Amino acid sequence: IDLVGFALSGVAASGIVFGLSVVSLPALPPIVGVLTLAAGCLSVALYIWHARRAPYPLLNPKLFANPVFRAAIVGGAIFRIGAGAVPFLLPLMLQVGFGLSPFHSGLLTFVSAMGAFAMKFVAKPVLRAAGFRSVLIFASVAGAIFIGVNGLFTAATPHSVIILILFVAGFLRSIFFTSSNALVFAEIGDVEASQATAIAAVAQQTSIALGVAIAGGVLEGVTWLSGRPLEASTFSVTFFIVAAMAACAFLPFLCIAPTAGSAVSGHGGKRVRLGFRVRGPVRIGR
Repeated sequence: IDLVGFALSGVAASGIVFGLSVVSLPALPPIVGVLTLAAGCLSVALYIWHARRAPYPLLNPKLFANPVFRAAIVGGAIFRIGAGAVPFLLPLMLQVGFGLSPFHSGLLTFVSAMGAFAMKFVAKPVLRAAGFRSVLIFASVAGAIFIGVNGLFTAATPHSVIILILFVAGFLRSIFFTSSNALVFAEIGDVEASQATAIAAVAQQTSIALGVAIAGGVLEGVTWLSGRPLEASTFSVTFFIVAAMAACAFLPFLCIAPTAGSAVSGHGGKRVRLGFRVRGPVRIGR
């Protein structure tokens, strides 16, 4: 194992996430968060320098030369920052802003999981009909819009309306996650699959954690600027800002071809293949 790369990447990920968390919600002195964040950013630069020279880096940045892989990772990370903020902001708004009990709040927010489950039945035909590029562009923009719609909720909003919106939002987020996760492996060979898996896992977990940290920071900043205590309008502004960030996820997917990943999606009449592409001759019997 690349021990130096392991140490640098670990400090980078944990330093950035923890530093932003402390800066946004200062349970510790802010200087601790600033120093930790600086250490994380420095570790990122050191890791990139190390990975270019190591024979077997823990996370190989050379995979980002593949435009499809790069779009899947970068676009997925941007959207996950916005989506990761929702499980933090929404229950807090329902309980603090609207006065619902934790149990009642949980019953409402649980609906998004049902939307995510329903998506599993339509993901394959949707990807075959539209392709990765179109699906991801649409899902990122529409998913961001539905994140922003949360900011329009008030205490008087009928729960049936909230349930419907959260169901659709869960559906859109799930089809984005499913499509972007599949696109990570759609244009790489089986040799690079393990590296792609590691990079994708790190990007997913780090971006979701960043979403919570950034949402807390935005919420704290809006409260400080308004000079008012935490209330429903504070959450509305925060949801709009987070939604705008998530909407930027469509930009990396504009740079890939409409036929990207067609061997996996089956879009354009190509045969659907499960697993990774095999390059070179295939010998039977060995």
